[in-house]
Amino acid sequence: MDNPPPYQAVLDEVAPRLRRLRAKSGLTLAALSETTGISKSTLSRLESGQRRPSLELLLPLAGAYHVPLDDLVGAPEVGDPRVRLKPHALPNGGTFVPLTRTPGPLQAYKMIIPDRGTEPELRTHEGYEWLYVLDGRLRLVIADHDLVLGPGEVAEFDTRQPHWFSSADGRPVEVLSLFGRQGERMHVRAKPRA
Repeated sequence: MDNPPPYQAVLDEVAPRLRRLRAKSGLTLAALSETTGISKSTLSRLESGQRRPSLELLLPLAGAYHVPLDDLVGAPEVGDPRVRLKPHALPNGGTFVPLTRTPGPLQAYKMIIPDRGTEPELRTHEGYEWLYVLDGRLRLVIADHDLVLGPGEVAEFDTRQPHWFSSADGRPVEVLSLFGRQGERMHVRAKPRA
């Protein structure tokens, strides 16, 4: 079986995007047809994904909706590469900040972990985690191991093992986390090889 071309995913998103824009604008297919000169049947097939979008069809639609062409095809933003950090509260206390903005096999997070007490509540889930302590002291319990890590120390583990972490000294600890849901492992090299 052949792999779909890399742009296919972008094209697949055009149809639902066109449907949403028309619904948001309150236009009927007939009204949009009058405005753009594109037949109702062609517009319907575009919105259902049965017709491949082309520049000749998308340009009049962008004009009718008063949006840039990039908005119709979902072109990625260019220019500023910075990730806009939005902190989220953790259910068991603390904060995490996603450092990656696109879904992928590996995700990066900065976590601020509070003191969660001395009695570990071990949990398991799919994935593989790599932790780097930025500031503070982290108590990490993995199965039978009970460890304390300080700034600059790293741990990696399969999250299917029972695990738990907390501040080791009562003060919040800052951690950089790389997490892979499908068990991907991170490879870290401290210095280049000669």
